[in-house]
Amino acid sequence: MPAELVKAHRQLDRAVDAAYSKQKFSGDTDRVAFLFERYQQLTAPFDPQPPKRRKKLTSSS
Repeated sequence: MPAELVKAHRQLDRAVDAAYSKQKFSGDTDRVAFLFERYQQLTAPFDPQPPKRRKKLTSSS
């Protein structure tokens, strides 16, 4: 990876650590897991609910 990109990743990691964690994440895996969990929490209200299926009416003879 180019040095500038490595530097940018490290800066982003520090920003995420400062914004979301009282203590530093133990590594990339923990940081990414936290961010995905947070993303799911934030987007859950926007998940479309499957349509409710109506019971089929049968005629009695």
